[in-house]
Amino acid sequence: MPVQPVAYDPQNIFAKMLRGEIPCLKVYEDDAALAFMDIMPRADGHVLVIPKAPARNLLDVDPAVLAAMAPALTKLAKAVVKATGADGLTMQQFSEPAGGQVVFHLHIHLLPRREGVALRPHTGQIAKTEELEMWAKIRAAL
Repeated sequence: MPVQPVAYDPQNIFAKMLRGEIPCLKVYEDDAALAFMDIMPRADGHVLVIPKAPARNLLDVDPAVLAAMAPALTKLAKAVVKATGADGLTMQQFSEPAGGQVVFHLHIHLLPRREGVALRPHTGQIAKTEELEMWAKIRAAL
C-alpha cells in the first residue's frame, strides 16, 4: 500500500529550533537551510541540515526547497570532512517511520567517516555538550 500523505506538524522539534524556541549548536545558516550538531551523534562531527521551509520529508518536499538546500549541503560536507580529518562522508535521509524517520521535518545527516570505523549505533542517548564541540571546528572550516 502506498504511503498516505500526512500533514506537516509545525510543532516538531526542528520547527521549534527554526523559530528559536529550542536551542541548538548551530553550525551554519543561510536563507534556505539551517545546520546544527546532532545531539545523538553516530560519528564525531555528525551534522544535521534542515530546510527552513516546512517539509515533512523527501516524499513531500517541494523540489525548489531541496534545490535551495543543495549549496549548503555541499559546503557543509566539505567543512565536516576538513574539520574532522575524515576519509569520507555518508549522507543519510530517512522518510516516514518505515524508512526510519523519527523527527518529521526533512533533515539530512552528514556523517564524517574513517576507513574501517563503523558508525556508532543510534541509542537515543544524548551526548554531553563537550562531546559536540566539533561544531566550532566545522564553523571555522566554512
